[in-house]
Amino acid sequence: MNAYKSLLFLLITALFSTDGFAQYTEVINSNRPGVSRSAFSVGINVVQFEAGPYIINEKHTPLNYEVSGFGLDYAIRYGFLFEELEVSFEGTYQNDTFTDNRSFISQETKRSNFKYNTIGFKYLVFDPYKNAEEDKPNLYSWKANRQFKWKSLIPAVAVYAGANFDTKDNPYTGFGIEGISPKVMVATQNNFAGGWVLVINLIGDRIATDFPEYQYIVTFTKSINEKFVVFGETQGIKSDFYADNLFRFGGAYLFGKDFQLDTALTFNAKDTPSVFGVNFGASYRLDFHKDKKPENDMIKNLRKQKRQTKDELKKLKKKGKKKDDSKDDDSDSL
Repeated sequence: MNAYKSLLFLLITALFSTDGFAQYTEVINSNRPGVSRSAFSVGINVVQFEAGPYIINEKHTPLNYEVSGFGLDYAIRYGFLFEELEVSFEGTYQNDTFTDNRSFISQETKRSNFKYNTIGFKYLVFDPYKNAEEDKPNLYSWKANRQFKWKSLIPAVAVYAGANFDTKDNPYTGFGIEGISPKVMVATQNNFAGGWVLVINLIGDRIATDFPEYQYIVTFTKSINEKFVVFGETQGIKSDFYADNLFRFGGAYLFGKDFQLDTALTFNAKDTPSVFGVNFGASYRLDFHKDKKPENDMIKNLRKQKRQTKDELKKLKKKGKKKDDSKDDDSDSL
């Protein structure tokens, strides 16, 4: 309950923040590879598809069972109304075989269902990189572009609120969980010099049910060049139904500004159960985004000069009026 209150407090605080900005990227902004969520939205009128098949193997030594199978992660993201806002539908479908080895003859059970399906809204409430002139690349110094900047310690912050839709008698959820349940998240993102990016997610999932789940996800991404990135990630899960600490490593390759491929390995360091998974994924966007045309320097200067000219004319009119009034006073005295 304390963790739930903390997450709720963070969400409410962020929702009432007034420093909201956004950052549309010229290349695709995918949440893949990994399972963390970026603080930034995809941008107005951008439709983005992210999906990836995976294989999974689990072995629970104390309970003497095994799970092997495959699944599919998927997500659709759409930016609308504001640059800071996006709506998303995401989920996971899994098909596996549960093998119980506790008896002399092993018993196999085929299972398949959605691990989750969620619709939610994410809003970027704070962007420290907005209108930062000093953060523009230095065209004359390679070293200057890779120096550490204290300002980079201030993260971009986004909040997320959504709803889970769970089916009855689902083997991948806690007993009795069905219907609609809320999900909230706070996502932060730091963009460091040298192509390093840090993303942190704090999540409260299926809250207000008998099996609420709380997670943290920490992802480090490093760009090797303009096309290739590598990442490392840790995910902590805490609930009465399932608890784990997962680790992921992998990379992604940018084939074009709207298309990305990725792959990753997932594992843990325990046997209750041990987990090993391999996934491949792809992200593709339909980009209908249009930037508002900014005023160039010449137009800004002309408008500034126009305002100055108007101010000077007003001053001259006031001076002329004063002179006329003084002449009228002199004529009246005569």
